[in-house]
Amino acid sequence: MELLDQKIWIIVIGLILFVLLENVFPKEKIKFVKKINRTFKNIFFWVLNIGITPIIILPITIYATTFNLHQTFVINHFLIQFLFHLVIYDLFLYFWHRANHEIPFLWRFHHVHHLDETLDVSSGIRFHFGEVVLSALVRCAVIIAFNISLTNLLLIEAIVFISSAFHHSNIKLPQKLESILSHIIVTPSIHWVHHHKRQKETDSNYCAIFSFWDYLFGTKSKFKRYLGMPIGVEGDKEQSLSKLITRPLK
Repeated sequence: MELLDQKIWIIVIGLILFVLLENVFPKEKIKFVKKINRTFKNIFFWVLNIGITPIIILPITIYATTFNLHQTFVINHFLIQFLFHLVIYDLFLYFWHRANHEIPFLWRFHHVHHLDETLDVSSGIRFHFGEVVLSALVRCAVIIAFNISLTNLLLIEAIVFISSAFHHSNIKLPQKLESILSHIIVTPSIHWVHHHKRQKETDSNYCAIFSFWDYLFGTKSKFKRYLGMPIGVEGDKEQSLSKLITRPLK
């Protein structure tokens, strides 16, 4: 429980920091009414996912970390073990994200995330609960296969959450700083291209934490972000909250 509390505090502090930064140093101007409407929808999905976490997500995750089918990937050094798990987990997220775009059934759920027609920190918490449950189930196989401990998992998930909040954010970063960071981690300019309304760009830039997987697997877009760039899904548009909830079932 102490580790879980620490994870929650890391997430809360990260969210507050990025929300403050994107409001003080915004890169794009978002109309107030539009921002309020979409932020409400995004937070609704987050609250819903928080609600199902102790009922579904947490129990199956904890259960997965109790398996010890083999000792192949056990490293007797906490830092090296943690870094190994972090890289493996991030690689899994890359392929899982890519699968959500390439497999029609999974895209039904992930589609909801992409219908947001602008981006900010709240976009990083807008995921359909169906996608969250499916992700948790698939993630269990990775946890078991690589002996990922509960301690490492909670720390890694906190990093993933902070990374998502950051690269969805509307923070205006100094160009040189973002250029340097983009060689190591996913920055807003990288991920905003992934949310471009043109499908060619939507189907690229899948990385979650580290930015090099897209280079390695040939999915890095050469497109450069620009102000006023259209965000969303090609041939589609944002929906009401009720339609977003039921959309994957249609």
